[in-house]
Amino acid sequence: MARYIFITGGVVSSLGKGLASAALGALLQARGFSVRLRKLDPYLNVDPGTMSPFEHGEVFVTDDGAETDLDLGHYERFTGVAARKTDSVSSGRIYSTVLEKERRGDYLGKTIQVIPHVTNEIKDWIAIGDDEVDFMLCEIGGTVGDIEGLPFFEAIRQFGQERPRGEVIYMHLTLLPWLAASGELKTKPTQHSVKELRSIGIAPDILVCRSERQIPDKERGKLALFCNVRPDAVIAAYDLKSIYEAPLAYHREGLDQAVLDAFGISPAPRPNLARWEDVADRIFNPEGEVKIAIVGKYTQLEDAYKSIAEALTHGGMANRVKVNVEWVEAELFEREDPAPYLEGFHAILVPGGFGERGTEGKIRAAQFARTRKIPYLGICLGMQMAVIEAARNLAGLESAGSQEFDHEAGAARFEPVIFHLKEWVKDNQKIARDVLDDKGGTMRLGAFPAVLREGSKVAEVYGETRISERHRHRYEVDIKYRERLEKEGLRFTGLSPDGRLPEIVEVADHPWFIGVQFHPELKSKPFAPHPLFKDFVRAAKEVSRLV
Repeated sequence: MARYIFITGGVVSSLGKGLASAALGALLQARGFSVRLRKLDPYLNVDPGTMSPFEHGEVFVTDDGAETDLDLGHYERFTGVAARKTDSVSSGRIYSTVLEKERRGDYLGKTIQVIPHVTNEIKDWIAIGDDEVDFMLCEIGGTVGDIEGLPFFEAIRQFGQERPRGEVIYMHLTLLPWLAASGELKTKPTQHSVKELRSIGIAPDILVCRSERQIPDKERGKLALFCNVRPDAVIAAYDLKSIYEAPLAYHREGLDQAVLDAFGISPAPRPNLARWEDVADRIFNPEGEVKIAIVGKYTQLEDAYKSIAEALTHGGMANRVKVNVEWVEAELFEREDPAPYLEGFHAILVPGGFGERGTEGKIRAAQFARTRKIPYLGICLGMQMAVIEAARNLAGLESAGSQEFDHEAGAARFEPVIFHLKEWVKDNQKIARDVLDDKGGTMRLGAFPAVLREGSKVAEVYGETRISERHRHRYEVDIKYRERLEKEGLRFTGLSPDGRLPEIVEVADHPWFIGVQFHPELKSKPFAPHPLFKDFVRAAKEVSRLV
């Protein structure tokens, strides 16, 4: 049976619960334990799949096809443990499940209430797979006191009571604000947050205190006294230059030891932190720099492309260079020539997205990279825009476009080089979709295999010809244009095993121009950079040496 660590937050949101959870998972792994991390979100959306990137940041996709919170990306990047559908649950999913059971008559006519029916459903979800690992880390989204989060807090309170003593602990992350006027760190917000947590029956075992300044012993003692935790269980979380410092920083502060002490695990296995020491060395001791432009449509919120930014960092670490990313709004190029904005970059990346806004700018960015021989990586929509650009400017299909944009406009304006995929096979089952279907969970989601052409650039990059990558899209490049485009130099070098769906394209007469229908950034890790990002940054590094 797994031991459980519930991570809650207080005072304000966005303090770094997800990062703290991921770093703790990495530290427990460094001591030889197996871990799984889970996110419980109080919002009523069934999942983040239909939420705007401006609202919620990126959607992280798992191998088994779940659209999840971006914190699951942190979990995977720090632990290397592939997330599952069962590792992300929202109030919306919980209530949907409860109501489905009620409609079927599973509750035998009982009155359905938050307690016990909703809380029981949450507890059942928490316990999935608890015989597979040594530690299950469960992060509760939001902050203590949020009205929508109360069923989750009640559920984890009950869970702790029902499990044998010593199998559950609670870790609470709060803010210690610095008041410049008085020159003091204030502990009162944390005290009130813990008081709120205790009022619903949860007593934290460990306090993680986010602070801009060093926390003096006096304040640590006050927090221990008034929050009823051991002094060595008051852990400081300071601002870091890189998130990948977090495991080493938390270890220095004693977080992993405090957790093992709370569970009574003694003697504690010694940690092997060589992996994270190497990661830190590569981040802080680069041997050069590259500039990469990300031409996107959600550039006002960098979390919308969180995994891409991190994957570029990983590629930089693999090549011992610092990657300087600049975010460029794609719509800008619909009005202006991209050359003055993109000439100084060593590589260009065009990421995914939905809808027509900004797509003409992405097409012009792809054209600039192709004609100027600048390394280009197009991901999902970024691949599709590269195909449209080649169709228009190389193959002479002046009206080439996507059915997605025609569906938006309600009229046929383009020759559909990109079409709406109506059916595909997943796990030996045929899946059918219509353009009028509900938006949530109806895309081609999760891991799908691809076959790479022998001798192609991507086969060289991967070092193999059979791969599996994660997808999240409704529209595909139409294979019927393959012959015409390949005559003009756009090669289809990766296909689905049945040969029907283009997965990868590359420009033959170009140093590095690759478009992929999937999302390679979702599988990249600091200690195992994704091959595409590793080689993309290498190509940028080569350009930087020539400038």
